[in-house]
Amino acid sequence: MGKFIYETLRVDFEDRVLAHLQHVIGAKLRRGESFHFSWRDDASIGNGRTTIWMHPSAMIVYKYYGSRPPSINRAWIEALSQVANSGAGLHLVPEPADGPTSGSDS
Repeated sequence: MGKFIYETLRVDFEDRVLAHLQHVIGAKLRRGESFHFSWRDDASIGNGRTTIWMHPSAMIVYKYYGSRPPSINRAWIEALSQVANSGAGLHLVPEPADGPTSGSDS
């Protein structure tokens, strides 16, 4: 289980999900783009939803718990990038059935 740390906020995501989020978030922030990032909260904290404003000057830590980098599915990166560029901002979408298409490209 990976952990996404944004300033003082800590959120758990599975390593595979976190690797894909890292690719998409990194690409947008390298271009100097700010955007919303939303996710559903775990039932243990109320089953709600959280949205944060991502911007290039924020400190982000991607902490992986697995020892091997997850494989990357380019189709999923593309799907996540499309929603990240929408008015709704980045949120998790289901991984396309194509499956992993490359090794770690981090």
